[in-house]
Amino acid sequence: MTKSYEFNWQKHLPEFMQEGASFDRFDEDPYIFEPNCHMKVDEYGFFITWKSEGKEGQVLECSLINSIRVGAVPKDPKILSSFEATGKTEADLEGCIICICSGTDLVNLNFMFMVAENPETKWIEGLRSVIHNVKANNVCPMTCLKKHWMRMCFLTNVNGKIPVRGITRTFASGKTEKGIFQALKDLGLPSGKVRQNWKSDVSDNGNKTDYLTVDQLVSFLNENQRDPRLNEILFPFYDPKRAMQIIEKYERDEDLKKKGHMSSDGFCRYLMSDENAPVFLDRLELYQDMDQPLAHYFISSSHNTYLTGRQFGGKSSVEMYRQVLLSGCRCVELDCWDGKGEDQEPIITHGKAMCTDILFKDVIQAIKETAFVTSDFPVILSFENHCSKPQQYKMAKYCEEIFGDLLLKQPLENYPIEPGRPLPSPSELKRKILIKNKRLKPEPNLPLTRTSH
Repeated sequence: MTKSYEFNWQKHLPEFMQEGASFDRFDEDPYIFEPNCHMKVDEYGFFITWKSEGKEGQVLECSLINSIRVGAVPKDPKILSSFEATGKTEADLEGCIICICSGTDLVNLNFMFMVAENPETKWIEGLRSVIHNVKANNVCPMTCLKKHWMRMCFLTNVNGKIPVRGITRTFASGKTEKGIFQALKDLGLPSGKVRQNWKSDVSDNGNKTDYLTVDQLVSFLNENQRDPRLNEILFPFYDPKRAMQIIEKYERDEDLKKKGHMSSDGFCRYLMSDENAPVFLDRLELYQDMDQPLAHYFISSSHNTYLTGRQFGGKSSVEMYRQVLLSGCRCVELDCWDGKGEDQEPIITHGKAMCTDILFKDVIQAIKETAFVTSDFPVILSFENHCSKPQQYKMAKYCEEIFGDLLLKQPLENYPIEPGRPLPSPSELKRKILIKNKRLKPEPNLPLTRTSH
């Protein structure tokens, strides 16, 4: 008999996060300052919610949060004066600011800042454990409906009522959703209303009833749902006993359940459950062997990482390196060029394509901060190096000083770089940064030695 499916996407959530704590909250653009906000995380880790006295509750979905960082002390005099009014100085803010970065993509980001009571706050690591839960980002439609309901319940006003605009915001169709529907339409895939002739899709025996029998459900599961390529021993066919278990789990009508029947509502609940996910839920987290040579793997890589948009006349941003590394990328590109001006700092830009430039050292700092937040596996820096020797020396200096022990500077003892010898595995290179760069060409005026060819 086919085994029942179990998928546990929940992580343990510390009690202090569920109970919440008081924070001062501010946004820089546009300026917002809310003292004494009560912030907490729901028991499932779906949302961060906050509410201050006399104001409506606010909600941020954890799946939209890209990173949790230690924020810098704000420079805006308006924000600083707001803190001074509450008795906090710049020194009091040092190391206590939690920056919550969120957005539906890697470019259009929002930054919210919460001020903790002391730098030793547990909230940073606690929030990171919640947002980096890949399983929770792949929950079934039924769980998504539960999320929508919880979101509306959090958006109560001062009278404990849910405002109409809170409901409309929850179900509003944004640009991202419209783009998905257009993509489905372009591909010729169904994107309209749910079909009403569900019974004829799962049974062709002409039965006019509004329910499925056990035998009809077994037939549907084996002939329509089951992948015929599966091994019959490891993945046996459905039988009446397993079909009855499904009916008992998803059918809400007790009379139908006792008769071994499944209504359209119960059938819909089953189709919208984790048992019918479009992805392999057991493979959302690492399941492969990571002890093979590094060259044996496909690596999640980013090209022209620094660009936020088009390659000609586009904008470069240090933030892009943070975002791609936090999203799981393990190889990023740095197009390095000589900087201009008095400081002669190496820059990263798209050659002569009239893109804006960013400082090499700022990118190296961003990589250090985010390289191993979501994964311990090695990060490869692909240098497209156009710099002169003096500026290459600066590049090397920044890499050594900023990366420190994270930088792999010598071959591993058991893996000498010799012909026929394999590269070390990702497991053996954990928390190491590797640089991929062409060697300097030999000096043309040096005398040839006897071993030169």
